Amino acid sequence: MLMMPFKSTSILLMFLGSLLLSGCAIIRPGQVGVKQSLGKLDTKIHSPGSVLVAPIITKMVIVPTQTTNIEVDLNLPSKEGLNVNAVISILYSIDQSKVRALIENVGLDYEEVLILSVFRSAAADVCAQFYAKDMHSGNRSAIEGKIKQRMDQVLLDHGFIIEAVLMKSINLPKGLYRAIEKKLEAE
Repeated sequence: MLMMPFKSTSILLMFLGSLLLSGCAIIRPGQVGVKQSLGKLDTKIHSPGSVLVAPIITKMVIVPTQTTNIEVDLNLPSKEGLNVNAVISILYSIDQSKVRALIENVGLDYEEVLILSVFRSAAADVCAQFYAKDMHSGNRSAIEGKIKQRMDQVLLDHGFIIEAVLMKSINLPKGLYRAIEKKLEAE
């Protein structure tokens, strides 16, 4: 019987162990994964847990499916032509059944490519229908709802679930803000 020296055996075991460990991908809770082998996406969407992959030719593309918050600071036009500075949060998640199509058609830069582009357009279109004072008053929820509705029309087919659009802060032009305060004091 041919015996390998101890050093050669330990090197071989370390090599096999590292090969085995590099062939395992971990998908955390709130994520899903799709195997990509030689540039082609697998049809199966993997749930959280460990998944075996071929170490050199396969990688696991992981996409978060839990609720994500994007906070955007932008200037919005009002009906009277003023620019109103607003900080708005977009809460969204991804439908895991559409993850493969999303990776294939849009890529992993989907926030910039789709969500923010659609949001900026929808927010500008909707806010241009309202007076600046409406953005600062009780009409906020109507504005948020209309922006969400516009976003849903475009993004739902791509697998995005827009959970909420929240106007966190509105900064009116100083002159308008003072005029609104004076009107409220008079009333």
